[in-house]
This record gives sequence, structure tokens and C-alpha cells, in this order.
Amino acid sequence: MNLGKETEMLEFKKTTGEIREAMVSIAAILNKHGVGTIYFGVKPNGDVIGQDVSESSLRDVSRAVYESIKPQIYPVIKEEILDDRSTIKVEFSGENTPYSAAGRYYLRTADEDREVTPEELKAFFGVNKYREKWEKEKSESTEKQIDHASMKKFWENAIAAGRLPEGRYTCPIILKRFGLINNGFLTKAGEALFGNNHPISLKAGIFATDEKLTILDMQFYEDNIFNLLKIAEDYILKNIRWKIEIIEMERTETPEIPVAVIREVLANSFAHAMYAGRTSHEICIHPGKITIYNPGEFASRHKPEEYIKKNIESEIRNPTISKVLFLNKSIEKFGSGFKRIDSLCKDSGVSYSYVNDSNGFKFVLNRNAITADATVETTTYAAIKKLNDTEKTILELLKYKPNSSREDLAEKTSKTVRTIQRALNTLKDQGLIEREGAKQNSIWKVKKN
Repeated sequence: MNLGKETEMLEFKKTTGEIREAMVSIAAILNKHGVGTIYFGVKPNGDVIGQDVSESSLRDVSRAVYESIKPQIYPVIKEEILDDRSTIKVEFSGENTPYSAAGRYYLRTADEDREVTPEELKAFFGVNKYREKWEKEKSESTEKQIDHASMKKFWENAIAAGRLPEGRYTCPIILKRFGLINNGFLTKAGEALFGNNHPISLKAGIFATDEKLTILDMQFYEDNIFNLLKIAEDYILKNIRWKIEIIEMERTETPEIPVAVIREVLANSFAHAMYAGRTSHEICIHPGKITIYNPGEFASRHKPEEYIKKNIESEIRNPTISKVLFLNKSIEKFGSGFKRIDSLCKDSGVSYSYVNDSNGFKFVLNRNAITADATVETTTYAAIKKLNDTEKTILELLKYKPNSSREDLAEKTSKTVRTIQRALNTLKDQGLIEREGAKQNSIWKVKKN
């Protein structure tokens, strides 16, 4: 007789000689699912081989559970005859997580038990508690408070992508189909995706240096996720460098960071954020990098690089939001975002890094060094490399606002007018800027590099 495969809630042990390992499995299963079953007398492949069962062996299992598993649980332990062979069946459950086995903490992944630290366990419970409750909670927005245009655009995109069957759709049908309403009100997920009362915030800024000091531009947007994805993409593409080439008499423009990379990072940022937190989404464009930040730490107890190297089961923080973004083709592969981002970045020669803490997850796309054709590289690019931080900041400010006065530049950089004048003189001497126009109405022309 074969009982099938082990699962996240079912474990097999050949004999009670593996009692210690069984206690680990009980703790791991309780921490992941709160309920499970263990058989003694069954091989890992599910074959029933049986074992000697007596009052003593049943007491041994009961004693092991009592001494090892904390907090205390009260399992059902009994002999079960399978195919004329005796086995011990242990059925257990508990709601007082976290549970430990001999003082150590474990989590169940597929049919394996992995030891974790108390901090990892705390993060796991926080993520899962949020995932189970937030999306389905009732918002303060009624089912009438939706952005009809964005919802219609959603189902048109989903049909065109072949991810939603063709048919006649209406906003009420979409809300009901994806569980986005609760007794006449939008769920939190429905409000975030399609609400018309500006439910989600996004800050976007451009900085003169790679530090968040001198601000060239700062915008604050409030809208639903569907619209903010487009707003965020447009903001980045508008403010990065584009390479212009003439190929077979046709003009082509290529962004320094591929659109596919930007879209995937943004979509995963909005899909896996924690929307009940204290911080908002944020995009920062610096000369050497672009950072995309979402509230809430990485939505898994595994590290991002583990998802690149291994085939690990995805842990999705917002299943409903993620599903809608997948159907809309904002996310190309449901549940495998980091692996796709890594592949796209490698293909396009874009290096990246990330910063993960308890408040949020920041993805960093590094911008490649400024390139120029051979005729100007030795003058402009080489000159830029020799500038000090103040001079580089001034150059970036003038690119963004060429009619800036010395006083404007001094205020932006927290420098004196005298320091600004010295920087302007250096930039002029290096051939990086020149003055154009009448004295009272002139601008600084920044040489292309």
C-alpha cells in the first residue's frame, strides 16, 4: 500500500527511531499551517512498511511531543492498520504559534523542514498575516467609487494578451469576478487597484548627485495602482538618457535602461508592497542610479538571490493585486519577478543591487557611465570626470534649468555665491558650458556629452 507523496502537511517516518526528526516536522508544520499528520511505519516515498506498536511505543511518542514541542499541544496518537501492517498515526494542530522543537524553530517548505531564527519567523508571520487579511478587508470606498476608464483598459489589455477570455465585461462583472467587492464596498485590493479616490501615494524626484541632497525636481502623485504604474514609467523614461541612431535612414531612440526592465521592476514594486505601512512608493533619479522603493520588506523569508539560483516556491504578498497585474501583462510571469528582472538586466548590461529592511525594499538600477562619440570624448567626458562634487552638481542643475542665476544655484546647493562663481568659471574653462543671450535675459548652454 502506498499513501502517496509527503506534503507540507503530511510527513512519513519509517520507525519511531526517527522520533527527534518527527518533532522537528511537527513544529515546522504547525508554524506553517497550524495542522498536520505524521505516520510512523511509512517510507518517505509513501510505501507502508509497518512497525511494532505497543502501549509503550505510543507513550514514547506522546512523551516526546510533551517534552519537545512548546507551547504545549495535545495530539491524537493512535495505532492505524494499513494493508495489515501496524502504523502510528499522529494528528496534531495548534493556534499558539510560534512552536519550537527542543528550543529551535522551523518552517515547512514543500516536504522539508528548515530551521529559522526567531527574527525570520517573526517576519514570516507578519507577511502571512498581512497577506491573508489586508486585500480582503472592506475599504471605505463604495463599489461606485471606481475609475471606470482604468478598469476598462485593464480588461481590454487582458483580453489582448490572451490572459482573459473574450466576452462582454462591465465594471461590476470585473469587481465580482476578482473578489474586489465586499457588501457594496470595495475591498482594500479593489480600492488600491481601481479606486477613484487617490488611494496610493508615489513620490518621484530628480537629484543633482547620487546623494539625496540637491533636488532638481520633486513630484507627488496620488492615484490607483493601475494609473500610477503608467505615471511612474513615464516619469523615469522622460528623465533618463536616450541614444539616438540612424539605421537605414530611420531614426531610432533607445533608452539607457530598457523599458522592459523599468516596467518589471515597477510592477513588482507595486505588486509586493505593504499598503498598510508608514511609507509611500518612491522613485529617485540620480546621475549614477535610479532607485525604486516600495513599503514593506521583501515578501519572502528567502533572499532575492535564492529565487534567481533556485526554483523556490514563490511567496506572494498580495495575490489579488499580483493576479490582476499579471492578467494586464504588467507582470510577465506570475510569481517569478526577481528571476525575470535579473535576466532582463543581464541581457541589457544593466547592473543592479537592492536594499532590504523592515520598512521597505529598494531596488537600485545603476546607470552606465556617460558615453560620447570619439570626437568629443577626450574633451567633455574626460573633463566631467575631473570635476569636484559641487561642480558636478552645478552642471546637473544647469542641464535641468539653464536660466538659473548664481543666487538660485547657491540656494539649491547650500553654497555661497562666491563658491558658485568659481564652479561656473571652472565649467566654462573646461568647455562644458557657455553663456547665451543678452546679459539680462541669458541662459547657460550645457554642451552635449
